[in-house]
Amino acid sequence: MTTSLSEGVESSADLDVVAGVDTHADTHHVAILSVTGARLGDRQVPATVAGYEQLLSYVRSFGSVRLVGIEGTSSYGAGLSRYLRSQHVEIREIVRPRRSQRRGGKSDPIDAYAAAQQALAEPEALPLAKTGDGLVEQIRVLLTVRRSAIKARVAVIRQIKSLLVTAPEPIRMRWAGSSERRVIEDLAATRPGAPSASVSAATGQALRRLARRHQYLTSEINELEEDLRDLVGRAAPAMIATKGYGVITTATLLVTAGSNPERLRSEASFAALCGASPIPASSGKTNRFRLNRGGDRQANWALHQIALVRLSNDRRTKDYAARLRAKGKSKKDVLRCLKRAIAREAFHLLVHPQPVPATDDLRELRLQRGVTLVRAAMSIGAEPARLSELERGRRPNAELATTYRAWLTAA
Repeated sequence: MTTSLSEGVESSADLDVVAGVDTHADTHHVAILSVTGARLGDRQVPATVAGYEQLLSYVRSFGSVRLVGIEGTSSYGAGLSRYLRSQHVEIREIVRPRRSQRRGGKSDPIDAYAAAQQALAEPEALPLAKTGDGLVEQIRVLLTVRRSAIKARVAVIRQIKSLLVTAPEPIRMRWAGSSERRVIEDLAATRPGAPSASVSAATGQALRRLARRHQYLTSEINELEEDLRDLVGRAAPAMIATKGYGVITTATLLVTAGSNPERLRSEASFAALCGASPIPASSGKTNRFRLNRGGDRQANWALHQIALVRLSNDRRTKDYAARLRAKGKSKKDVLRCLKRAIAREAFHLLVHPQPVPATDDLRELRLQRGVTLVRAAMSIGAEPARLSELERGRRPNAELATTYRAWLTAA
């Protein structure tokens, strides 16, 4: 259905217009405003490539497109966003209004006009949409699958433990006190009888199936992590080579920032996006900040993991935490300050990455010097396995690579 309030308004290529789109799974509704706020028309189109072409042609029929505001650029509006970007149309992410703000009712035309009005009123305040392509998009889809596999594996081990608690006595006592890994391996290798034979046989079959499901999920997770390691190494070599950043934490921060991290206005905005910006919680004589419980919780988890890793093995981080505790900071306050500092560092690693020291020649330099991996590791205070991974490019570490190279090339 198409409605238009533009009768008597002369359509001209010189007229600038702003559009808003309310997106859905099967259809999108677009509404057009002039730069003066006059409603020019709205239309519903299918959520297909042909529909995207119709939408853009319809908007351009009213004049030159200044901006298109889209709800859900990372969900139902992802396809439309990619198409408009390929047509060099400037787009913005529309912040969906709260229910309390919808006093005029709700319908597709109402929501589309509201999106257009928001794009017209505050274009600079609206966030730039993620591009949704390239290496980061590849990382996002694999990371999504890994998270679901992790949840499924956790559910499996819980079911196994629950069944073992209520299992017949011979089954329960057989694996009492065994480690989780041993239980999974032994259960997967069992050969219980037919489930119809007895309760013990049915329980054994159930446990065997769960153990094999656990093994399959573990294999799937390991494969996904190998794929992610390769993609992350190509997408953010400077970040993955920085101390404390692992494959999954780096992948998580990359997905939060998107394929176009330049859309982030400042390191403070990235910290707020990650839920690591300080929130004032002062009252009376108390002057303090509290943890931020907003933002992307996956990104906040990644910052938390990096902070814990550095607190355990990074001298500079330990000294910083000690200084904060000496000032009376609690454990939560110390972690909040650490996460804020790591968010600042992560922002610059994403937006202004520095060249990463090469590591492909470290093994050759060591062999030329005629030293073993163990001796080299002892000389610089590192683990032999860690140096081996560094030489093979398995776990980049810019700080360790610089120290190792300096030792290998020293006279």
